Amino acid sequence: MNKGEIKKIRFTKNNLTWICINSPDEKTVKYLHKNYKFHHLDLEDCLSESQRPKIDDYEDYLFLVIHAPVRRGRKRYVANSEVNIFIGQNYVITLHDNNPIINEVFERCRKKIKTKEEYMSKGSGYFLYMIIDDIFESNLPLLDDINKQINELEKEVFEQSQGKDKLRDILKVKKDIINFRRIILPERAIIAQLEHKNKKFLPEKLDVYFDEIVDKIEKIFNSLENLHELIISIQETNESLLSHTTNNVIKILTVFSVVMLPLTFITGFYGMNIATLPFASQDNAHFIISGILLGIVVLMVGFFKFKKWI
Repeated sequence: MNKGEIKKIRFTKNNLTWICINSPDEKTVKYLHKNYKFHHLDLEDCLSESQRPKIDDYEDYLFLVIHAPVRRGRKRYVANSEVNIFIGQNYVITLHDNNPIINEVFERCRKKIKTKEEYMSKGSGYFLYMIIDDIFESNLPLLDDINKQINELEKEVFEQSQGKDKLRDILKVKKDIINFRRIILPERAIIAQLEHKNKKFLPEKLDVYFDEIVDKIEKIFNSLENLHELIISIQETNESLLSHTTNNVIKILTVFSVVMLPLTFITGFYGMNIATLPFASQDNAHFIISGILLGIVVLMVGFFKFKKWI
């Protein structure tokens, strides 16, 4: 769908119309104001970049603002997708910023009569349930994708042999989980409110359906809590492994430096070229000094091994 484009699907058997607007602009908002007389504050909310999830109840329609996590950008990070919905007796209007689920459902309803009947034959209230259910059902593959990323990170962290730093990858997944939780948390209360709203559009028999969505959101949030704890554990393990590797490197360098210290002192001492230095006047002084240096190295390495420092 193009930006600001207004598309319609009508189910003639019950005269239900679905108007789908991608990336609403001033022109589309004026169209809605002219044809449906919605409250100007609701129309202003449709143009706002970010609105909190909410439900506004009016005599002849409901206005909903729903947030859902989606993948965005080249790096496929988790971002917020806002969906605004107007629902009346014989119409449902969805306004969104290129939400992939809304676009997919619209195309399926447009191309397949059976799908259109499945979504629209039972009135606007049931159609609202189907749309919202699809929006949150799409969170499950996203949740599985994050879970898969965590499993791969866990395997890489515990199997790494060179102490490779996975912090950047861990923080990316951690950020996705935090964004996911921040988006999904308010939705549970918003969907639960639908049970108590205008029964003209949402008959009582739909209560059990919206309860099912609330349960689904709770399960998603609980899964996110578990994933958040797991990614924190992986981050701590990664830092511990890196710290252990760094300590080993520092230990080896320290041993090398300590061994070299007396050797450097002796070679510097004999570098003064004074004739009275011990063994300096002997023909095999080179071999004697080399033997002393070698003996010092052997003694120090043996001492370190005795102390179990290496």
